[in-house]
Amino acid sequence: MQPPYKITSEILQLISNISQKIGEVNASYLIKNNPQLRKQNQIKTIHSSLSIEGNTLSEEQITAILENKRVLGPQKDINEVLNALKIYDQINKLKFTSEKDYLKAHKILMTGLIENPGKYRIKGVGIVKGSKVEHIAPPAENVPYLMKDLFYYLKESSELSLIKSCVFHYEMEFIHPFKDGNGRMGRLWQTLILMKEFPLFEFLPFETLISKNQPKYYHALSQSDKEGHSTKFIEYMLGIINDSLSELLQNSVQKLSQKDRILIFLENTHRDFTRKDYMKKFSEISTATASRDLKFAIENGFIQKFGDKNSSIYKKAVK
Repeated sequence: MQPPYKITSEILQLISNISQKIGEVNASYLIKNNPQLRKQNQIKTIHSSLSIEGNTLSEEQITAILENKRVLGPQKDINEVLNALKIYDQINKLKFTSEKDYLKAHKILMTGLIENPGKYRIKGVGIVKGSKVEHIAPPAENVPYLMKDLFYYLKESSELSLIKSCVFHYEMEFIHPFKDGNGRMGRLWQTLILMKEFPLFEFLPFETLISKNQPKYYHALSQSDKEGHSTKFIEYMLGIINDSLSELLQNSVQKLSQKDRILIFLENTHRDFTRKDYMKKFSEISTATASRDLKFAIENGFIQKFGDKNSSIYKKAVK
């Protein structure tokens, strides 16, 4: 059965904005050709997703753990980071339509943190905020059937990945299939659904914006609970994704090194080119910066120059 939701004008506008920004990121190959940016964004993703769950480690400490350096901190928090690094290392091997992979991912994320990781809960649970019960999850005996239906929806639905990922995230949180780790699994699986169509989502830290204003995240979940469909949560998550892409576009080009720009340009150029062609790719740089980039590329053997001044033509160096 298809989970209920409505397509609103806000959802349509956000999908249009997101699609345009994905095109801009892909056109610039900002993620693909910048390993340092990929690493930084993955650390931000892990830090933000875990901090939402109460983890106290900083981005610097997570970086140190990634580099096998000793870190002082609560052992539970360190274990959470080690588990998260392990799952992101394997994320490309997971199938978003596979319930078996889903349980495997939970086992990796929660090993050493709870009993029976990778197994659905066998007791009832409720979500409490302060002294108030916010949500009573479905009975434990219904969980396997509800999750099977949800994965059937993932396999059979022809919906846009952007919508499908939000619907799964909300419905999974509603079912609350695990004793613990539901929030991080919802965010992880939304990422997995999106990155199978748009690889850049592997390195888009949209969790950062969620962690900056967690009450809005929980409010969107609560609103959808009250209305009986995921519309409000879809609007909220698409807004988060849209804002995250805007941040990526604003910050990434500024952080590209001279060499990064040259390599990005040459990977996607299959003919002779001029300085003007180069500047079309990086419209935010000045003429002087473009000239310095091309001089650097000549000196380091990336390209060859023919002609002089404004009539100069550049060719990829033959290796």
